[in-house]
Amino acid sequence: MKIERILLAAGERGAADDEVAVEAPLEIRVGGKALTVVMRTPGHDEELARGFLYAESLIDAAADIVAVTRPAALTGDEVGNVVAVTLRAGVRTPAGERLFYASSSCGVCGKNAISTLRVRAPVESPLSSSFAVLATRLGELPERLRAAQPLFARTGGVHASGLFAADGTLELAREDVGRHNALDKVIGWALEHGRLPLADRLLAVSGRVSYDIVQKAIAAGLPLIAAVGAPSTLAIDLAEQFAVTLVGFLRDGGMNVYTHGERVI
Repeated sequence: MKIERILLAAGERGAADDEVAVEAPLEIRVGGKALTVVMRTPGHDEELARGFLYAESLIDAAADIVAVTRPAALTGDEVGNVVAVTLRAGVRTPAGERLFYASSSCGVCGKNAISTLRVRAPVESPLSSSFAVLATRLGELPERLRAAQPLFARTGGVHASGLFAADGTLELAREDVGRHNALDKVIGWALEHGRLPLADRLLAVSGRVSYDIVQKAIAAGLPLIAAVGAPSTLAIDLAEQFAVTLVGFLRDGGMNVYTHGERVI
């Protein structure tokens, strides 16, 4: 979205247009009722809904979702900002699992209690993955991910999650103002295309790594997370517990490997 801005530089004042990343609410309805409102960047909303439900353990498989549609008769701000999920008979979304709001900066802000911050590891968890990657290949990922971020190039205001093969081939990238949203979109795509668990892929993210990013990666079966930024203590602890290789400060040819370094050759 283009916004007029005042530019102050070198003692001069002027006006110009600036492109700014869009942040807007997405209401996810399940069974006709609002489950949550996620602050996101519009685009790939259906993937976001699928990935959110799976990563938050509200569904167990792609077959649990019958359809993701846009409801009819929307008005005002609802237009373009609501998706309706139809679950198969017998699948029930737990009540009170999440409050009805989550900001773009936090993937677990809407949780009701610490006890709900659990991890749902798939049957084929990262523990059983023999995935390995050359350190030199990891060093190439930030540039390759940046090349797949057209929205960031225009605005400088979004995060990205990228799905890579061990040889450094980028399979999929998604952008969003929320780090966790970008990852939910990747997971939603993988769920829809029958790709879970992602035991033969690695995740590269453009920013820091917090607990919720590792939690969602574990749910998707990803064995390695590589981040341009820093990890948090909880992210490191969780990655260690579930045998996920966690790489941080991946930049300028260097990196810090915090957990399970045997996967980095």
